[in-house]
Amino acid sequence: MTGDLEQRSGDAPPRPRDRLGLELLGVLGVTFGIAGLRSLVSFIEAQVKINHGLGFGGVATGPIKSNANTAYQWLDILDDLVDVLGGVLPAFLALVLLLRTPGGPGFGIGLDRLRLRELLQGCGFAALIGVPGLGLVFVARELNLNAQIVVTDFPDVWYRIPMLLLSAVQQGAAEEIVVCAYVLTRLAQLGWSNQRALAVAAVLRGSYHLYQGYGGFFGNLVMGLIFGWWFQRTRRVVPLIVAHSVIDAVSFIGYVYLHGHVSWI
Repeated sequence: MTGDLEQRSGDAPPRPRDRLGLELLGVLGVTFGIAGLRSLVSFIEAQVKINHGLGFGGVATGPIKSNANTAYQWLDILDDLVDVLGGVLPAFLALVLLLRTPGGPGFGIGLDRLRLRELLQGCGFAALIGVPGLGLVFVARELNLNAQIVVTDFPDVWYRIPMLLLSAVQQGAAEEIVVCAYVLTRLAQLGWSNQRALAVAAVLRGSYHLYQGYGGFFGNLVMGLIFGWWFQRTRRVVPLIVAHSVIDAVSFIGYVYLHGHVSWI
């Protein structure tokens, strides 16, 4: 009797592929998937406002800090470091889960070592994506298709630049490890074709940038297609982390020194 009960389909344990699908949904549900839904709601809200003569407002894309406590700067620094740690934890979660299905060196995504060639490749990707991206931001803003982006509002303190650089690396690592490497790895293990997985990962990347407007969505979608295509062929995520970190670092620090001097920044 017991054996018959154990063989019932309703009592059968989930297949490994089913577990991977649930795992993927769970990770996205607490990271960039829910961020995409929130961004979609913000985008819809902006469209409603446009119909009522308002339109896109200003949005923040980088570290925001209203003021600094000059008497206890070490507390502010600790607070900022905790924010950075919290931002990189999604990548840590993805790496821990990837250990369950090893698929090569460095968690199966090429995190085994840092190579000079990959640093140079990352800088090349940063130029390939970043320069046209600036043009897209300018055109979209001029056509009122994008929000006025406040890249960062970090106060002018001695640790501003180091903290902005840390934030850039945190964002680059979190997005590329989770949205590119982890998502594409799991979708491949679920039997998805490269083209279908690439399209979904790119749309996901664009979705959580929808709050920036059309330019933010399409610019990041194209970035996702290029980065995802590279990862599917090389299984090396380091150049993508480098590229993303460089792009964010340049945008953060460039905004600090150019805002107020260049009309569209």
